[in-house]
Amino acid sequence: MAKKNILITGGAGFIGSHVVRLFVNQYPDYQIINLDKLTYAGNPANLKDVEDKPNYRFLKADICDFEKIKEVFTTFKVTDVIHLAAESHVDRSITDPFSFAKTNVLGTLNLLQAAKESWKDAYTDKLFYHVSTDEVYGALEFDGTLFTEETRYDPHSPYSASKASSDHFVRAYHDTYGLQTIISNCSNNYGPNQFPEKLIPLFIHNIRQNKPLPVYGKGENVRDWLYVEDHARAIDLIFHKGKVGDTYNIGGFNEWKNIDLIRVIIKTVDRLLGREEGTSEKLITYVTDRAGHDLRYAIDATKIKDELGWEPSLQFEEGIEKTVQWYIENQEWLDDIASGAYQDVCGD
Repeated sequence: MAKKNILITGGAGFIGSHVVRLFVNQYPDYQIINLDKLTYAGNPANLKDVEDKPNYRFLKADICDFEKIKEVFTTFKVTDVIHLAAESHVDRSITDPFSFAKTNVLGTLNLLQAAKESWKDAYTDKLFYHVSTDEVYGALEFDGTLFTEETRYDPHSPYSASKASSDHFVRAYHDTYGLQTIISNCSNNYGPNQFPEKLIPLFIHNIRQNKPLPVYGKGENVRDWLYVEDHARAIDLIFHKGKVGDTYNIGGFNEWKNIDLIRVIIKTVDRLLGREEGTSEKLITYVTDRAGHDLRYAIDATKIKDELGWEPSLQFEEGIEKTVQWYIENQEWLDDIASGAYQDVCGD
């Protein structure tokens, strides 16, 4: 196996930490450089189990700092990039779109330009892999259609618009300069270590605390859910076997209405906490719908299944069981996040 120095951005975050862990453990000959700004969603505790591995290095840095990024490429002789660092919460993008444009667009552009300058047109065996979202495709009706790799972009929120723009820059660097790039667009992820502003960990936390469960509108919005470790496996496959210049959609073949998903979470948490199942349904609180709230997302992951042999390993109920069990067993992690205590250990 060829020696690689892989820069993984956003590796202290939810999806990124699972990708970092997989690569560190599975490829001891690879040097994994985890670059993360450690914003509110980045947590070094996510990677306690690999922080002492000889092929792992953590760097606290901002992808918006171009000079620092160039220095990282030079110092660590970066051969490949897996780019996950992003602002990703739709509600935050509505109140602060500039931060999303800066990080998701200009930050991605900084990485692309640093790779171009560092690799000096010698792009063979060097890959820039950009991880994106299904939200760039817009919304679907309840008609059975799915997002494919050919679906026209139609972003509806500042978040999805910023990710769509970053995707376009990645393709432009491939077409204009010959940079070897791949993009993947994933559906909603769930699993251990997810920051509790997202639906599933937030609701697990609130059920434990007997706090309200805020549901947008009537809870009829539909999402396709993907277990995070399955996503990490897909990224591994695409990185090693994907076709340069291509796009791969990664989904769970797993659509749920929000209200139905919430009831599954309630039932599971109540049972695992020793409560009578359904006890916490009284916590459901319907709130005014989010501006520009897309009705339905659903990924067609046929391409990655047919070309690379990937498919989800877990049925959703099994994944939810594992996820709820993890949060219950790691209450200190969740409580530290909720209190902000985790940020006290976010040093250089």
